[in-house]
Amino acid sequence: MARVVVVTPNPAVDVTYGVADQTPGESHRVDSVERRPGGKGINVARALAALGHDPVNVLPLGGGSGAWIAAELAALGLAASVTPITGLTRTCVAVTDRHGHPTVYNEPGPVVAPAEWRTLLADTARLLADAEMLVVSGSLPRGTDATVITDLVAVARAADVPVLLDVSGASLTAAARAGADVLKPNAHELLEATGASDLDAAIAAIRALGAGLVVVSRGTDGLVAVDDHGHYSVPAVAGVAGNPTGAGDAATAGLAAALLDHAPITEALRQAAALGAAAVLRPVAGEVDLDAFHSFLQR
Repeated sequence: MARVVVVTPNPAVDVTYGVADQTPGESHRVDSVERRPGGKGINVARALAALGHDPVNVLPLGGGSGAWIAAELAALGLAASVTPITGLTRTCVAVTDRHGHPTVYNEPGPVVAPAEWRTLLADTARLLADAEMLVVSGSLPRGTDATVITDLVAVARAADVPVLLDVSGASLTAAARAGADVLKPNAHELLEATGASDLDAAIAAIRALGAGLVVVSRGTDGLVAVDDHGHYSVPAVAGVAGNPTGAGDAATAGLAAALLDHAPITEALRQAAALGAAAVLRPVAGEVDLDAFHSFLQR
């Protein structure tokens, strides 16, 4: 299967606490604890691996938490190219209760020095020599300029490899201006980045900056996409309940896998919606229920 380079600009130790109920201002007894190597790109890579693809993670990692992530990825059999940084890799906490609505606390991440970013870009360029796609997913650490995203798109273009980005804010507009092949924001991120008043105007605005295919996830309203050839949409998978943390990352993986197989856009959207829903059924981000995924595709 295809080799995919997946850059996670701001990886994290993802901790998921399970509690009976959440009451602000009160102490809570934690019933379950899960720790996973996280960050949106790592979640994408895990889902791609579950589909049989060959992802390699590119990660800026520092401190004990960074070393833990590298060791856990190795234990999972996931390839990683680590750029050492002096800062401490962040920890993010999701708290889930019996009502199924997680509360998520995301640390901003460490400061990554310009020289460290240059090393990561060089590592990415080297790995793209025998890859079929570059995926960039997640936030930038605090203090990082969006030119890092522009540089990553340029590295993909130099390698003649398509690039798919799931980013937000200034990173989203920077990716569009750099001529990204595929952008996959959610509706809120796209409206916020463009300042548009409605989704159609936001899609038109981001494409006018230079983006190719724009795929927008709308939660329970499904996905829409626009490219040079038309407008496409698929509904969300109905009747799925669970933990939505990581569902968007699984949808990104489903989209990437379908595009690697040269599937039509509507089929790519179907696979994205189905894999995103399959992730909701798993208790922690980064995992997907493959039996459910195939079942959803038959609906």
